Amino acid sequence: MFTAIVIEGTRDEQQVALREVDEARLPAGDVQVDVEYSTLNYKDALAITGRAPIAKQYPMIPGIDFAGRVAHSEHPDFKPGDQVILNGWGVGEKHWGGLAEKAQVSGDWLIPLPATMSSRHAMALGTAGYTAMLCVMALEKHGLTPASGDILVTGAAGGVGSIAVALLARLGFSVTAVTGRMEESDFLRSLGANNILDRAELSGPGKPLAAETWAGAVDVAGSQVLANVCAGIQYRGAVAACGLAAGMDLPATVAPFILRGITLYGIDSVMAPRSERLDAWQRLADTMDTALLDSLTTDIALADAIDAARQLLDGQVRGRVVVPVRN
Repeated sequence: MFTAIVIEGTRDEQQVALREVDEARLPAGDVQVDVEYSTLNYKDALAITGRAPIAKQYPMIPGIDFAGRVAHSEHPDFKPGDQVILNGWGVGEKHWGGLAEKAQVSGDWLIPLPATMSSRHAMALGTAGYTAMLCVMALEKHGLTPASGDILVTGAAGGVGSIAVALLARLGFSVTAVTGRMEESDFLRSLGANNILDRAELSGPGKPLAAETWAGAVDVAGSQVLANVCAGIQYRGAVAACGLAAGMDLPATVAPFILRGITLYGIDSVMAPRSERLDAWQRLADTMDTALLDSLTTDIALADAIDAARQLLDGQVRGRVVVPVRN
C-alpha cells in the first residue's frame, strides 16, 4: 500500500481525498519510482478542485511532476537506484501522477536528475521552472541578449513567472515584472526584477500597435494581456507564450507581426522532445541560484495539497510549492 491524493467520482461530481492505495492498482509502465518530492502546479490545482476538466479518467492521482528514485525498471536506460525527474506526458491527467508515494510510468517519459541538483530543488522548479527555461531558451534562440533591451514577464508572482524573472535576471537581462498583486513588488525585486508593472495596464483593450517598449516577453496569461504584450514588442522582438491564465482567446491584430516582424513562440512543456528536456534541465542546474529558489519556495505536506490547490487558484500563493511525499 502507498499513500496518495486520489480524485474519484465523475467530471460533474468528483471527490478528492488522501487515501491508501494498493500497489497492484498502479497503471502500466516499465519503470516504478519511489516518489520523494512532487509539487503543486496550476494544472494540478485545476484537477484537484475540478475547476477545469484536467482529469480525463477516474480514479486519478494528480501531479504532473515528480522526482524520486527508481525502485524497479524494465527500461534499458534506467536501473534501481537511479534518480529521475518526470514532467508532463499526460501524467496526472490520463495516467496516475506524482502526488503519491509511488508512480509507475514509461521510462521514455523520464530523464535523469542532473548530478548537481537535489530532488527537492528539482520539484521547487518543477514544470513551472522547466517551462520558464524553455521560454528563456526560445528567446535566446531568437537572438535576444541582455543588450537587446528589457524583457517583460507576465504573471510574475506565480510559478512560471517567478522562475522566469529569476532566470532572466541571473542571465543579465533587465526584467519588467507584471503582476496583479502590487503588494508583491518587493518580492519581485528580490528575484531580480528592475521594474514592476500593474497587470491592469495590460488587461484592457489596447491599440494594435503600442510604443516599442520591450525586446521580448514571457507570457503566462494569454487573451488581452498577450495581445497588448505583442503590441508593445520592439522591432524584430519575440514573445514566448506558455499559459492561458487570462483566457484562451487572443484579441489581437496582425499589425505587430507584419509591421514590426515580431515572432510569437508557443511553448509546450507537456510533450516536448527528450533532447529539449535534457537541455532545459541542465541549464536550470547550471543557472538557477538555489538560495534564491529556496526563498521563493514553500514546503507543504501531501495532506495539505488539497487546500493549497484552492489557495493557488484564488491567487493566495506566490512562488513555488514543494510537496515532500515521504517523511
